[in-house]
Amino acid sequence: MYLNQFASDLAPLDMTASEEFDSLCQSATDLNIAYKLPVQYRSRNVVVNGLRLHYLEWGDESAPPIVLCHGGHQSAHSWDMVSLVLAQKFHVYALDQRGHGDSEHPRDAVMGSQAMSDDLVAFIHALGIQKPMLFGHSMGGMVVMYTLVQHPEVASQAVIVDIGPEVESAGSATIREFVRNNVEFDSVDKFIENVHRYDPFRSVEHIKRSMKYNLLQRADGKYVSKVIMQPDNVRTAARPSIDDVKKITVPVLITRGGDSNILSQEAAERFQAALPDGRLVTVPNCGHNVHSQNTQGFLDAVLPFVGF
Repeated sequence: MYLNQFASDLAPLDMTASEEFDSLCQSATDLNIAYKLPVQYRSRNVVVNGLRLHYLEWGDESAPPIVLCHGGHQSAHSWDMVSLVLAQKFHVYALDQRGHGDSEHPRDAVMGSQAMSDDLVAFIHALGIQKPMLFGHSMGGMVVMYTLVQHPEVASQAVIVDIGPEVESAGSATIREFVRNNVEFDSVDKFIENVHRYDPFRSVEHIKRSMKYNLLQRADGKYVSKVIMQPDNVRTAARPSIDDVKKITVPVLITRGGDSNILSQEAAERFQAALPDGRLVTVPNCGHNVHSQNTQGFLDAVLPFVGF
C-alpha cells in the first residue's frame, strides 16, 4: 500500500488540495523559506523507453523549464521545498527516476546511471521540453553529467549537487551501509529514528512529513523501501571521469555541502577546473543532501545562477 498520493493514470492530479501540500507548506514556514501561493503543482505520468515514469510538475507552463533529478534511494519529492520556490518563476519537472519513488521498476532490473540518462533524454523529448536547466543531486548528478556529455544539445545549463567524477570512498560506504540496514521496518517510527540518526541536519518533524515518499506498507503490515536493493558493484560501477566532464559545454554550478563526506573540497575544485564553464559554491551547515539539509543556503547559491 502506498502512503502518498500520486496520479494513477495519464491524467494530471492537482496536488495543491492535498494534506501533503499543506504539510510541505508548513515545513517551508518552519524553516523560514519564502514562497508564494497560489502555485500550480501536479502529479503526472508519462511512458518512455517502455517504462511508466512519474513526475511532479510545478509552475506555469509558459515559464522557462527546469528538470530535477533526485539522488539514489530518494524521490522527486526530495526537491519539493526547492520546487515550491522555483515555481514562482520557472516551469519545474521533478522526475521519479526508474525504480524510485512512484515510477515503475524496469523489468530487466537495469538501474544504472546510463539507463537513467537515456530515460532523462527520452523524457525531455517526449514532453517537448526546450533547452531546460538540469539539476541533479548525487545519483541524479551523475545522470545529468552523462546527459551533458552525450547530449549537450538538450540543456541550457546545469546545477550539480554534491557529486563529481571523484567521490570519497568512506562517505560512499556510509551511504551504502545505511541503505543496506534500512530496507524493512515494523513501524514508521523506527525508520524516522534511523533517518534522524543518519541525517541530524533535518528535524524529526520534517522527516515525519517526508518519510511517506520513500516507503510502502506490505500486506503483512511491514514497511519497506520503494527501491529494490542492488549489488554494490552494480550501483557504483559507472561514473563520468574528469576527462568526460571536460566535454561539457554548458555553464555548470557545483554546489557542495560544507560537511559533505562524499565530495571533498579538493575534488570539487578539480571538477570545477575541468569544466569549460564551471563555478563552485560550498553551502555551509549541511552534508551530502544539500538542498534538503540547508534549503535556504542552497537557494541562496542557486537562484542567482538561474536568474531568479
